[in-house]
Amino acid sequence: MTVDSGNTAWMLTSAALVLLMTPGLAFFYGGMSRAKSVLNMMMMSFVSIAVVGMVWVVYGYSLAFTSGGSLSSFIGGFGDWGLVGLENVATADDGSGIPQLVFVAFQATFAIITVALISGAVADRAKFGAWVLFTLVWVTLVYLPIAHWVWWSDGEEGGQAGWIFDLGALDFAGGTVVHINAGVAALALVLVLGKRKGWPKDPMRPHNLPFVLLGAGLLWFGWFGFNAGSALSAGSTAAVAFINTIVATCAAAFAWIVVEKLRDGSSTTLGIASGIVAGLVAITPACAFVTPLGAIAIGLVAGALCAFAVGLKYKLGYDDSLDVVGVHMVGGIVGALLIGILATTAVNDAGADGLLAGGGLGLLGKQALAVLATLVYSFVVTWVIAKVIDLVMGFRIGDDDELAGIDRTAHAETAYDFGAVRAGSGATAAVPAPVHDEGVQDETKEEVRG
Repeated sequence: MTVDSGNTAWMLTSAALVLLMTPGLAFFYGGMSRAKSVLNMMMMSFVSIAVVGMVWVVYGYSLAFTSGGSLSSFIGGFGDWGLVGLENVATADDGSGIPQLVFVAFQATFAIITVALISGAVADRAKFGAWVLFTLVWVTLVYLPIAHWVWWSDGEEGGQAGWIFDLGALDFAGGTVVHINAGVAALALVLVLGKRKGWPKDPMRPHNLPFVLLGAGLLWFGWFGFNAGSALSAGSTAAVAFINTIVATCAAAFAWIVVEKLRDGSSTTLGIASGIVAGLVAITPACAFVTPLGAIAIGLVAGALCAFAVGLKYKLGYDDSLDVVGVHMVGGIVGALLIGILATTAVNDAGADGLLAGGGLGLLGKQALAVLATLVYSFVVTWVIAKVIDLVMGFRIGDDDELAGIDRTAHAETAYDFGAVRAGSGATAAVPAPVHDEGVQDETKEEVRG
C-alpha cells in the first residue's frame, strides 16, 4: 500500500503530542508534591520515558502487537524483536497508509505514560532504584499482556485476536489498557509501600499550584494526540474523538468545581485541574463511540464521581499521595462502562450500540468483563511485583531520608535555591537566605485536599 502522507503526518504529530504528555504529567505531579520531593516526583516520570522507550523497541512492541501462535489470545511473540526489518516495511497492515514504525512509535508513548501515571501514588517514599526496576518489570508483565488483550488483532475476519478484542469490548484509546490499569496498579503499590510518615494527621498540600495548572494544560494538549491519534488517520473518526476530548473535559472540570463549591464552599485551582484530568481519562475509551452530547454526559458523571472518590483514601486508609486511584481508576471505569450505555454506531459503525441506542445490555456486560479482568490481573500481578522488589532490595526509603526529603537524599539536589547573590568589584558575596530556606513552606501549616 502506498504511504498516505496526510495520515503519516498526523500520526507523527500525534506521537509527539502523546510523548509531551509525560513531561506534562511530571509538572502536574510535581506541583502536587511537597517542595522537598518535587524533583524525585518529576524524575519518576522522566525515567519512565528512558526505560520503557528501550523496552518497547527491544521486545515490548513485539509482545503487544504480534501473533503469539497458540498463545495469541493472551500475549504476542518475538517475531518483531528489536524491530528488525520493520524499517523496510512501507506501511502498516491496517489500511491507514502509515509506515509501520510510525505505529510503533505512537504505541510506545502510550506504554511510557501508563507507567508514569502510577508514580503519583507513591510520592515522597519510593526508592528511585526500586522504581526503575519496577518500571521494567511492570511494563513487561502487566502492560504488554493487557495491551495485547485489548488492541491486537491479525486483521483477518475470524482470525486471531486478543481475548478482550475478540470478546467485542470497546476501548478506543486506553480506558482499560492505560487508566484502569495504572490506577489499580497504583493501589496495589500503595498497599505494599504503606503510608507516608505523618499521613493523614499532618497536612501535605501541593507546593506549586501554577505547576499543576501548567501540567493539566500540557496533558489536555497532548491528549488530542492520545485520543484523535488513535483513529490512525486524519479523518472523520479523528474529528469525533477530537471534539469529544474537548467537550467531555470541559464538563468534568465544571462538575468537579461545582462539587467543591457545594461541599467545601470554594472552587479551587487544584480542583479544576483535577477535573480536567478526570474528564480526559473518562472520555479516552469512549471518544470515538459516542456523540458530543454523550461526551458531555460522561464528563459530568466522571467529574462529580472522581471529586468524591479522591476522598475515599481518608475513609479507607490507603495513602494514594496524588489521587491516582480516585482519578484514573475511577475515571477509567466510568468511561469504559458508560460506553455500554451511550455508544452508538451512528457515530462510528466500527463500534456497537449501547443501551440507549437500542443495543440492549450486551455491550455493557462486555465492558464490565473487560474492566473486571483488567482490575484483577493488574492488581494481583502488581502486588506480587512490588512485594518481591520490597523483599529483595527494599522499595521504601528510610524514615530519616523521608523526613529530610527524597530530593536531597536520592538525587543530591533541591528544586529551589533561595540564596541570593549581589555583585561586587570582581567578586560576588552571598546574601543570607530568607527564613523559609528549606522546603518553601512550613510543612506544619499545609492543608489537605479532599
